[in-house]
Amino acid sequence: MKNNPIYTIGCGAWIGGTMTVPGVSGGSMAMILGIYDRLIGSVNGVFKKDKRKESLIFLAFFMVGAVAGLVLFSKLISEALEHFPLPTSFFFLGAVAGAIPMIFRAAEIKKFKPSVIYLPLIGAIVALSIAMIPEGLLELRNDTVFDLLMSILIQLVGGVFIAIAIVLPGVSFSQVLLVLGLHEPITSALGNLDIGALMGFIPLAVGTAAGIFLVTHFIEIALSKHPKESYLIIFGFILGSLPDLFPGLPTGWNIPFCFFTAVAGFLAIFFLSQREKA
Repeated sequence: MKNNPIYTIGCGAWIGGTMTVPGVSGGSMAMILGIYDRLIGSVNGVFKKDKRKESLIFLAFFMVGAVAGLVLFSKLISEALEHFPLPTSFFFLGAVAGAIPMIFRAAEIKKFKPSVIYLPLIGAIVALSIAMIPEGLLELRNDTVFDLLMSILIQLVGGVFIAIAIVLPGVSFSQVLLVLGLHEPITSALGNLDIGALMGFIPLAVGTAAGIFLVTHFIEIALSKHPKESYLIIFGFILGSLPDLFPGLPTGWNIPFCFFTAVAGFLAIFFLSQREKA
């Protein structure tokens, strides 16, 4: 299934659509859908002559889906969260739970070791620490020339943080945009197709692109040399993202509805990961 272009486009569409939702991690979605390793390898494969063609083809299919998902599904998901916040959030929670067996299978956990506890704990603490950064801490300003230069620098540095959010499971892309004070201006510019405003985020795009290649390089090394430890830490990242996803306990008619959506999310991802295994 990994080499199926339709599956790759579909994964890209789902990841692109969900990444606009604060609290939802694109990296987690890639891990859940079973294409995380392939994405990391393909980004780094662009710089390897023997893997460049295959990597570019895979990334092209993925980006077609991601852009389509960003345009088509993000609005649908946002509407679902607005009108049915509890059931939609519980669907995502169920999807995360459905991926747990796949992550432990990738980590090849066959018996209990202390690392099964402390490595996920480290990952969870890191994810929670990022989520606790005050929103708007690095909000952009351009009142003076100095402010403009500082805004460009902030965008370059912010791009690296955004790259981390894009690549690392458990770290929400939209949450990092909120922290940087960029969520509203970027979503507004995208929603209105304001080309002039989008051109103002070129430094951010440059920083993000550079950060993605840098972060994926280190992650590929970690996954190849220390796969068990890496997957356990990634599992911790995902656990650390759950508080942002948890909307609170349902009441009334929401109880059976949320139970149904959570089970649906779990089964969808669980059986999808089983097919991916095959």
